Amino acid sequence: MRRRLPGLVGLQAGNPGPLTGSGNHTWLLTGKVPTLIDAGVGDPGHLDAIEAALAEVGQHLVQVVVTHAHSDHASGATALVARWPGVSLLKVPWPEADRRYPAEWQALADGQRLAAGDIELDVVHTPGHSPDHICLWHAGSRTLFGGDLLIAGSTVVVPGTRGGDLAAYLRSLARVAALDPAEVLPAHGPVIDDPLALIERYSSHREAREREVLRAIAGGAASIDAIVDVVYPTLNGPLRKVAVESAHAHVRKLVDEGRVPATWLSS
Repeated sequence: MRRRLPGLVGLQAGNPGPLTGSGNHTWLLTGKVPTLIDAGVGDPGHLDAIEAALAEVGQHLVQVVVTHAHSDHASGATALVARWPGVSLLKVPWPEADRRYPAEWQALADGQRLAAGDIELDVVHTPGHSPDHICLWHAGSRTLFGGDLLIAGSTVVVPGTRGGDLAAYLRSLARVAALDPAEVLPAHGPVIDDPLALIERYSSHREAREREVLRAIAGGAASIDAIVDVVYPTLNGPLRKVAVESAHAHVRKLVDEGRVPATWLSS
């Protein structure tokens, strides 16, 4: 039987929407160093749920570890500081994004070991979805707090015009696969109990999408919008905007690899 982490409490951030599904998961680890993984958006119900979970064990929030600076993960930081003055906010720096939140961040680094609850977690820098994205790894139970690296039943957006990097994302998937996690606790969707199979599907999906992008370009598509018209013909609204970001990330990778002319993105 898989060993559950001690003091682990999953809490919804209260932000359902077309891009967040039922809303973000945040993960609370009670114990010696009460720690919240991801800050949510400052929803009062989320803050109350954190407070209630801590009150059950007579504890006070000590630190918040943010997996990356996208608003659904980081914008609740100021509300958490207001509720728990003195709480530490930790993340890998991404200055142009971090400055959106009026909070004092403590810098995390790849490979750093961090006390959280009654355990220790290793910081695994996994850029691609964003430059600052991290996962948190507990080797003893082979549990990974995955942020937005993996989502069961969906793919992960790599926003090509907003810090996303598809080549880096694929390297991050390979790095996590090498850890051989037994379970991934994601920020969206259900717990992932077969991570290696999902990583394999992700890699195959990206390879297939790349072929479609190349076919679209070979067929005469001369802009990102034209690629999206060919590759994602039925999407509109917010989902089309996501497709534009994904197409841009694919083209940037192809340009960097010399498989598409460097002038293409400016055409």
